[in-house]
Amino acid sequence: MSQRPHASLGRVLDDLGTTLLELVHGNVDRTGVIGGITIHDPLEEPVLPQHALVLGIGLHEQAEVVRLLHDLGRHEATGLVLRAPVALSRELAAAAEESGVALLGLTPGASWAQLAAMLRSLLAEDDVGDAGRETLGGMPSGDLFALANAIAALLDAPVTIEDRNWRVLAFSGGQDEADASRVATILGRQVPERYSRVLTELGVFRTLYRNDRPLYIEPVTETLDSFTMPRVAVAVRAGDEILGSIWAAVSAPLSEERTVALCDAAKLVALHMLRIRAGADVARRLRTDLLSTALEGGAGARDALHRLGLADQPVVVLAMATPDSTGAEATAVTERQRLADGLAMHLNAVHSRCAAALLGDVVYGLIPVSREDEAERRVVRIATDFLDRVGDRTRAVIGIGPRAQDAADLVAARASADRALRVLRSRKDGVRRVARLVDVHVEALVLELRDLVAARGDGPTGTVARLLAYDAEHGSALVGTLRAWLDAFGDVVGAASSMGVHPNTFRYRLRRLAEVGDIDLADPEARFAAMLQLRVVAPA
Repeated sequence: MSQRPHASLGRVLDDLGTTLLELVHGNVDRTGVIGGITIHDPLEEPVLPQHALVLGIGLHEQAEVVRLLHDLGRHEATGLVLRAPVALSRELAAAAEESGVALLGLTPGASWAQLAAMLRSLLAEDDVGDAGRETLGGMPSGDLFALANAIAALLDAPVTIEDRNWRVLAFSGGQDEADASRVATILGRQVPERYSRVLTELGVFRTLYRNDRPLYIEPVTETLDSFTMPRVAVAVRAGDEILGSIWAAVSAPLSEERTVALCDAAKLVALHMLRIRAGADVARRLRTDLLSTALEGGAGARDALHRLGLADQPVVVLAMATPDSTGAEATAVTERQRLADGLAMHLNAVHSRCAAALLGDVVYGLIPVSREDEAERRVVRIATDFLDRVGDRTRAVIGIGPRAQDAADLVAARASADRALRVLRSRKDGVRRVARLVDVHVEALVLELRDLVAARGDGPTGTVARLLAYDAEHGSALVGTLRAWLDAFGDVVGAASSMGVHPNTFRYRLRRLAEVGDIDLADPEARFAAMLQLRVVAPA
């Protein structure tokens, strides 16, 4: 088991290499602690956490990599990951050496998403405000990778720890000693469907989950030619609840001594998995409290930003919600939390120090940005990308606030995001799903004027009041006619078409409403007054 610091590059290579990562050039002991995981975007100025490990997705050109290494060196990044094989030229080695940034290669066949998930799991980046790591059974609490390595040492066999859905939560070193099916499982971070289907048909999982003792599984070479090594598996339980399982690739059945050791290890793994689950809930609540404190301003805002890792840098506030609806509240709460978790994961892929939490019925996010003028537009692209991935089922909308330079600006930035969000939630067409306040400022003002009118109890007056009374008495549509004509900027043909009547009929109604409403339609002030009342006092 590795004794390096939990978040060091050496620890990452110990646990993920050579299955996922290889060191191409650099000194792992020189780089120190990893401060966060960041995906490189060639179109954006980097906003990196201290000692970042950068994923260079899509980088191939040597000149571009050399430039990036020098840039990352100035930002004191820890390492840069490229897709293997990496051709290490003299110029590339010199750039890595000069910048002090370690150069790593991602194994062909492994996905970037899998690597990012594994790294964040390994580095435990979600422990917000955690002052120190607890231990369980002599292992850092929740450190399943260290536990997998310890179990592998006890059994002298490569080990995986999986959840109830056969997703790989952690794995030990020495996986290259196992068969091709194990390698496929590690690279996919999930037991491949063809393996899980055959094992289910053979009743392996049913037997595994019904017993406390380890289950010895012979290779299934008849249907799975890559499954050539036997397995020993044991269920991980918390009382009657199945949390997952431990799998070891072995050459023969375990001795009684190792069987007992594996049973004891399963109990310890259960404690760690429960700690991770409880820790996730605690971290969510803590993050929510810190984000709420930061957005409310006041004396605690700066300290909250510091604990979120967002102090001393500009941030943009994002506010997300679903349009106003009358659905069941329990379903709505579940949907909001699901959206909050999804947004947090999406933002974390953009920058490791992003923060997102559900406050009331709105999900708020804080995104660290550089000091350039396009910060809001960049956040609009991030928000749009998230909603595109979520799809139309949730009909979520997002308001974007202006860049807040420090804690003192956050209250106003949140208010702007809320105002933009309110406009989007009030719309029924669903055409625009992301907006800054500047994009919908006039609509926001109209909504606020409606609030003022409602608070005072004002009703329609003048022309609009007379037309409403006439329509109510005669069953006519003079108010609708005026509204259509104003919306069409006086285009009679277009306004008539919107109401489904002949232009001559519309012209007659127009003359009639001018008489009944006592309005001079040629007067711009009269038109504006009528339009304002129709939008604010008597909206459609």
